[in-house]
Amino acid sequence: MDGVHPVLRLIAERHETGKRDDGHRLALAIEGGSSRGTYSSGMVMAVDELGLLSCFDDVYGSSAGALNGAWLVCGRAATGMASWWDPSVMRRVINPWHPLRGRPVVDTNYLVHNVYDGLQPMDFPAILASPVPFRPLATDADTGESTDLHPFITDSRTLQLALQATACIPLLAGRAVQLGGRRFVDAGLAEPLPFHTALKQGATHVLVLRTRRADELPLRPPRLQDALVPRILRRHAPGTLDLWRTTYARDLVDEQQLAENEALFTVRPPAGSPDVGSLERDPGVLRKAVDLGRTAVHDALGEVTASGRRPR
Repeated sequence: MDGVHPVLRLIAERHETGKRDDGHRLALAIEGGSSRGTYSSGMVMAVDELGLLSCFDDVYGSSAGALNGAWLVCGRAATGMASWWDPSVMRRVINPWHPLRGRPVVDTNYLVHNVYDGLQPMDFPAILASPVPFRPLATDADTGESTDLHPFITDSRTLQLALQATACIPLLAGRAVQLGGRRFVDAGLAEPLPFHTALKQGATHVLVLRTRRADELPLRPPRLQDALVPRILRRHAPGTLDLWRTTYARDLVDEQQLAENEALFTVRPPAGSPDVGSLERDPGVLRKAVDLGRTAVHDALGEVTASGRRPR
């Protein structure tokens, strides 16, 4: 497999042998971005279709990327993805009029406890028993530390809290989530691309599933947002203030590392894919993003896996 990226080569070898005893540590790192996570949801569906989950030693996810990772690890990726374009779900989870009814704009409590535990059930016991550890990340509200929540997950209740914590956007999703005696907010503040923690924990190879196209370069926050957000963070998550101030610079470093580090291989939405806003609810846009993400992984990995199946 001359000329094949080292990450793809390792995936192909493990897929062929069905073993992970090669001395390497292969991680899957999944980006979120609220509704933009539709892209990575389609990507994990393709990972499942290609039968690649067992190739990985760990699954890391940030925010909506962690929610998608949970669906993958529990073996119900296709089921979970349908919730992204279901109007009855999305309009209840994301609604700018929620505050008038005393609810947050992004209702992760409803998503985790009503959708994932009833309407479209996620198999929590399967995640807890998985031979591939599920590692959702979150940001410590008081220290700003990017934190792997896996050690805090001991049962279905703490798993659900971890899923809430990883996607708890300050102000939009309500108060910080209490877990293990600490307060956590959205992983995207400290580590929107969860490959850093994977590398720190010993990963030698990382497949990174992105939700931004290659031409979507990091942008500085708008002036109004830059003025208002620090006030919100100072009150609800004081440890994240410095993270907010350095977001643009850290995003640039991430892009450079993804381009230069051969331990990382990135799959992105294809050129021409639609922009998906973080609070997008249009079923047509969301379903298209899921389909494009799915195709992107099949295009990137299908040819290097002996039994890769193309999208129908």
